[in-house]
Amino acid sequence: MSLVRAISRAIQPTKPPLRILVVDDSKSQRHLLMKTLMKAGYPTLDAESGQEALKICERTDVDFVISDWTMPGMTGAEFCREFRKIKGSDPAYFILLTAQTDREVLAEGLESGADDFLSKPFQPVELRARIRAGERVLISQKDIVSKNSLLTSALEEIQDLYAAVERDLREARNFQQALVPNRFRSLPGADVSMLYQPSGHVGGDLVGMFRVSETRYGLFSVDVSGHGVASALMTARIAGYFNASSPEQNVALSIDELGLYSMTCPADACRRLNNILMDEIDTDSYLTMVLADVDLISGRVRMCQAGHPSPVIQRANGSVEFVSNFGLPIGLVADSDYGAFEITLNPGDRLFLYSDGITECPLPDESMIDEDGLAEILRSNESARGPKLIEGLVQELNVRSGITEFPDDLSGILLERSAEVT
Repeated sequence: MSLVRAISRAIQPTKPPLRILVVDDSKSQRHLLMKTLMKAGYPTLDAESGQEALKICERTDVDFVISDWTMPGMTGAEFCREFRKIKGSDPAYFILLTAQTDREVLAEGLESGADDFLSKPFQPVELRARIRAGERVLISQKDIVSKNSLLTSALEEIQDLYAAVERDLREARNFQQALVPNRFRSLPGADVSMLYQPSGHVGGDLVGMFRVSETRYGLFSVDVSGHGVASALMTARIAGYFNASSPEQNVALSIDELGLYSMTCPADACRRLNNILMDEIDTDSYLTMVLADVDLISGRVRMCQAGHPSPVIQRANGSVEFVSNFGLPIGLVADSDYGAFEITLNPGDRLFLYSDGITECPLPDESMIDEDGLAEILRSNESARGPKLIEGLVQELNVRSGITEFPDDLSGILLERSAEVT
């Protein structure tokens, strides 16, 4: 049964057929009770003792009983206790017939499981009124049990659905992690280290690199707007546009006059990607990015900054500087224009491209790490290199923010030029 059908059925009231068991050692009393009940339209069963009534209850579904209190062998109260054991948690209504009016006696009847009392000798009008009252209670109880059962089934179905979603998200997380397979690479004259830590199962950040030639590489840091599955799917799409193994699909590569792939100007690549997102992909998502073209021999780096945080350089002497040429995010405005700018990394310098999950990491005083905080972290970890620096950065964010579960993805790509370049 589907979840919708289960809930729909759960809210529909049920009115099971009411069959009444009459228990009394007096044949004439039983006959009078059964005649009154059948005249009122209720089918009946009868038993002359509690023992006989229990045998009936063991083989027949009985949910309404009228029993005399004073009977040989087993009293009505004793029968009621055994009857409740048979029924367990199933709804049932039990009326005791008694001439007793003593409060202690009536309390004993209630403790045995009786729901109501009917005085002897009974009046037919009172009997019918108590039956109707008991019927309403019984129908309500059966409705509650039925709805609880269906809602339990619905909740189990929801839990199964959540479990399936959880499995899918774990697989999606593994897939996303595979988009950043090598967190450290040693290149001719430089090392590259990557940080990728989604805030949830899947994230909207992406970092990576692709080879242009032996001494020339493209680096990128991407942050897709929003969180969750939609952003994760977009990062997978963007990863395809910077795929090193499929250069013909890489928006940052072009074929030169010799038929060889070379890197286009980062600004042209951003413009091309913006056109793709605006013209070919029907989505409200957009992204910020820094795309860098790195020459490992000269240390020249050409970059385009499309709405992304400003790249940071830490020089060999430990000083920190932020560089920028701010442009619009990609996929936000059609026909946007983008500009490129150039820096030079000297031997021993390092360049860090990162998402705003780092600079916007919240602090206890409700401020953020900001660029000043990032600069302090880089200076305090000046001697650390590669993955050690990445690890130190995350640890500093933990300490400064006082949190371990960050509200936004943390990502970055670190290029460190060797102190000695041949």
